[in-house]
Amino acid sequence: MKPRRVRKDRLSRKGSRAGIALVIVMISIFVLTVLAAGFAFSMKVETQLAVHANNETELQWLGRSGVQYARWVLSLQGSCPMEPYDALSQPWATGLPSGLCATNGGLAEVRSEVHLGHGYFTWKITDLERKWNINTANEFLLQQALLLMGVDPSEMTPVINSILDWIDPDDNQRIQGTESEYYQSLEPPYEAKNGPIDDLSELLLIRGVTQDLYWGGASTNHSMAVFQARANRPGFANQRPISSAGLADLFTPISGLGTKVNINTASADVLQLIPGIDARAAEAIVGARAGEDDGSGLTGPFRSIDANYIFTRVPILPLPLARQVSQFTDVRSRSFDVEVTAHVAGSERTFHALLFRVSPRDVQTLNFYWRY
Repeated sequence: MKPRRVRKDRLSRKGSRAGIALVIVMISIFVLTVLAAGFAFSMKVETQLAVHANNETELQWLGRSGVQYARWVLSLQGSCPMEPYDALSQPWATGLPSGLCATNGGLAEVRSEVHLGHGYFTWKITDLERKWNINTANEFLLQQALLLMGVDPSEMTPVINSILDWIDPDDNQRIQGTESEYYQSLEPPYEAKNGPIDDLSELLLIRGVTQDLYWGGASTNHSMAVFQARANRPGFANQRPISSAGLADLFTPISGLGTKVNINTASADVLQLIPGIDARAAEAIVGARAGEDDGSGLTGPFRSIDANYIFTRVPILPLPLARQVSQFTDVRSRSFDVEVTAHVAGSERTFHALLFRVSPRDVQTLNFYWRY
């Protein structure tokens, strides 16, 4: 009986060793599989980066080509005698051949997707005169904007004067306004701009300009929320606006019209900042410019800002209000934001440019950039 026990012990030890070996092999296979998968993923990423790097030059040239294409479209539109205005129904805004000027000539060839070389680009043009210039806005215009957003009148003065203090060139604090002394007490500290706003998001650095005021009533979470909250400690404009419009919907830091907006591209909310224009009147103006231009001047976009002409086109406006609209509007835009998205063999990059129309045919590029 004893030899049998020895044999069983040996078999048991052999089985145990085989089990351990099997576990080691399985672990090794798992580790090697993970390493192989990681290596494969890394190689895929490296390959994709190499592809993007190879496409970089062509992407940039496609982006620049898209900006030149936008300049071409705007110069053709600006020099068309049949449409002496800029409107949302035209090729520069729609990306499609449309209107009286697109029946023949260059504008008949406009396409929103342009193939060139080994890739293609898409483009979008937005005029900046559809909004008010924040750098030329006075106290009354800012007050109208806050009223539109449902801000309590008792909270307006601190917000308005803080914005004006940010823009004006001095350190003299307005009544309930804010200058550098306050901003220096924040963490991190910073100073009042004391100069024109270059990017509208600067408003979020100004005391009293909350997320809701900037983005409108539909705002949720945005990247500036934490930092901006520090600049808006208790006291100013904390109620939620009742309008969906925000300062970002009403103002722009760049405009070639100064204190005017384009009557053919401005939204109803923007038009309500004109003294005496309520929601009903603003919607009537937007409705009057809709439809196709038959060349008579009585349909489609406004051809003139003459008060009598506006009164004819929008009968619900009394002539004094038509004069107000005439004073604060134009039918042309001067500055345009261009967004070009270039595509080459799976690579994609979005470029931006700011164009300024010096004359009907002379459209200049003020800047050109992209973000990695």
